[in-house]
Amino acid sequence: MDFKEEFKKYQECINDKLKQYIKTQSCPEEMLNHSMEYSLMAGGKRLRPILVIATYQMFKEDIEECIPFAVAIEMVHNFSLIHDDLPGIDNDDFRHGKPTNHKQFNEATAILAGDGLLNNAYIVISKALKDSKKEDLPKKIKIFQEFSNAVDRMIIGEFVDTEFEGKAISEEYLEYIHENKTGALLTLCVRMGAILADAPQKDVDILTSYAEKIGLTFQIKDDILSEEGDEKVLGKPVGNDKRLKKCTYVSKYGLSGAKEKLEELTKEAIEQLQTYHDKAEFLVELAKYIKNRNK
Repeated sequence: MDFKEEFKKYQECINDKLKQYIKTQSCPEEMLNHSMEYSLMAGGKRLRPILVIATYQMFKEDIEECIPFAVAIEMVHNFSLIHDDLPGIDNDDFRHGKPTNHKQFNEATAILAGDGLLNNAYIVISKALKDSKKEDLPKKIKIFQEFSNAVDRMIIGEFVDTEFEGKAISEEYLEYIHENKTGALLTLCVRMGAILADAPQKDVDILTSYAEKIGLTFQIKDDILSEEGDEKVLGKPVGNDKRLKKCTYVSKYGLSGAKEKLEELTKEAIEQLQTYHDKAEFLVELAKYIKNRNK
């Protein structure tokens, strides 16, 4: 398997699906719709919807059933990015090498664009529920509940992160922040893919453990890149965490300590998948990609 080629195919598939949900009609709220499209289609890795689809394909081939859920999770992710960038939170001017939403439009529009993407995610899922076969409703209702809980945990993690800026916190609090702020959605993606594909509970549990570990590795790598990343590659300034005096894995353990944790957790994540052999090859390579990425 050529991981880069597979990853690109997934990205192209997701981008095509996202375009179908963009509102293009002429209307009084046209600027708001442009603002939502601006962030949703600005680029990015599409990691979260890729996790949904790739996990689903471990058990089933036809991905149409999981597409609305993959789309919805990407909408939620972009809602969080718009709000993260606002002056009242991280106050960032650039994302993906482009002006952040509130810089491109204005602060009020950016707030409402984030709200709009969050609400649109629920619209997409509610339609998927409405169009479901009766026998598929129980699992999709379960996913809807997990989806809502994960969004709630993400918001809680973001609050605790901002609340403790400039303060020394324990290892437990640091993990609590990032298990919620970053890990909750990533874990949800894997669980959604597995549950939608009718995976046995033992497989859901194994994949959940994998997802929880890559959720932390993703955040640790973000913290490392914020310290030593290339601004041109990242598409945003480095050092923002230090400027805001955030407690990160780098500030807590030092750069070398954070890198050791990253290696350890990546190894543990991959070990979770050994029982699946080639069936989980993409997810194994994805764990390595998260560890080695430069943006």
